[in-house]
Amino acid sequence: MKITYVIIVALVAYILGAITKVFIEQIPNKLIPMQNVIIGIISALICYFCKIETNLLQALVLCLISTMGAGGVADLYKIIKKENE
Repeated sequence: MKITYVIIVALVAYILGAITKVFIEQIPNKLIPMQNVIIGIISALICYFCKIETNLLQALVLCLISTMGAGGVADLYKIIKKENE
């Protein structure tokens, strides 16, 4: 069941990212954490209403931690890449 969270978070992030790219040329860095929170909340609601998780609070915490962690890893990758150039 835990892999399902990863798939849902990835799909929601991909869809929202594609929508954002169409309507907004570039998102300021200060708004990316807010985008991650929105992705986490939407993912948690999907997991809860599809009966993947029976506890809404647990779904919210798990999906929010996943999205914020992914955002941190992406920032770390950018920092390392910038330092190596």
